[in-house]
Amino acid sequence: MTKHLLRLADFLSEQLKDTPQAEALNKLLLAIANATKEIATLTVKGALTENTAKLASQNVQGETQMKLDVLANDAFIRQLKACGGVAGIVSEEMEDSLAMTAGGEYLLAFDPLDGSSNVPVNVSVGSIFSVLNAPVGRAPEEADYLQAGTQQVAAGYALYGPCTMLVLTVGLGTHGFTYDNERDDFLLTHFNMQVPVETTEFAINASNARFWDAPVQRYVENCQAGITGPRGKDFNMRWVASMVADVHRILIRGGVYLYPKDTKLPAKEGRLRLLYEVNPMSMLVEQAGGKSSTGRQRMLDVIPDQVHQRIAVILGSRQEVTLLERYYQEFDTGTHNKGQSPLFSDRSLFNKQ
Repeated sequence: MTKHLLRLADFLSEQLKDTPQAEALNKLLLAIANATKEIATLTVKGALTENTAKLASQNVQGETQMKLDVLANDAFIRQLKACGGVAGIVSEEMEDSLAMTAGGEYLLAFDPLDGSSNVPVNVSVGSIFSVLNAPVGRAPEEADYLQAGTQQVAAGYALYGPCTMLVLTVGLGTHGFTYDNERDDFLLTHFNMQVPVETTEFAINASNARFWDAPVQRYVENCQAGITGPRGKDFNMRWVASMVADVHRILIRGGVYLYPKDTKLPAKEGRLRLLYEVNPMSMLVEQAGGKSSTGRQRMLDVIPDQVHQRIAVILGSRQEVTLLERYYQEFDTGTHNKGQSPLFSDRSLFNKQ
C-alpha cells in the first residue's frame, strides 16, 4: 500500500495560490500530466506494438520520425486543447507553431519524446516542456515564443523509466512526482530537489571528442586524469543519450551535463533546442541550486532568434559549470597557462579547481 503523499493537484493548488491566472496554469500543468500518462502507457508497450517503427517522414530537424514521436505529440495536443488555456504551441515534431484556444493565457513549447531512439533498446526516455505567457488580445505569432528563459512561467519534464516521474517548477523550487498506477495520480516524492554543489560525474557524448571546443577538451582531459591530474580526484563519465535521463540523474546525485558546440557540424550553434529542451531544463536546474550556461553566458539570459534554434549547453553542479566558464574565459582571452605562476595553475596552493 502506498504511503500517504501529496497529490499533484493539491500541491499545485498550494504553490499557485498567489500566482496570477492560477486556475489556468493549474489546468495546463494537469493537462500536461495527463499527456505524460498517455505517453507512459505507449512507451511501456515497447515491441508489443508497432509504435517503435520508423516512419518515412522527418521532423523539422531533419530527423527520421518514429511512430511513437507522432503519437506522443498527438497526446500533448489532445490534452492541451481540452484544458482550454493554451493560446498556441511549438513542438519539436512540427515545423510551424500551432494556434490553439483563442484568448488562452499561455504558450507551450515542448519536446514530446526526448531520446526516442532509446525506446527500441528499452532505455529511459522523456518529455520536456516550457510554459510562457501568451500575448493579450490577439492570436500568438512566432515572435511571441522568442522569450528568454528567464520569462518562463513554469517548466518540467516527464521521465519514462522503471517508474514514471514528473519533475516541474513554477519558480518556487524544483519538485518531483512519481506516478502511482493504483491511484492513477502523480504523488510528491521529491520535494525541493537540490543539485549537489560538488560532483565526480560528468555526462557527455565522447564520440565527438575530436570536434569539441578547446575548453571542453581541457575540462574532460582534466577529469579523465583522475586523482593524479589537475582535479585531484577520480571522475566517472555517464551518457544515456536522453537529456531527460541524464539531467534527472544530475538533479538526484549531482554532476554536469555537456552538449557543446563542435566542429562536426560547424554551421550549427549546438545540437539541442533552446526553447523546448535547454531553457526548461535550465530553469529546473537553477531552481534546484545548480547552474546552466553556454560557457560564455547564463543560459536563461539568451534571447532566442527562432523557435527551433539550437544551442550549446553546460548545466548541473554549480562548481563544475563555473569552472568550465573560467576555461572558456581563459581560452577567449588567451590567458590559459600564459605567464602563470605554478602557484595559480589548475591545481595549486591557491586554486583547488
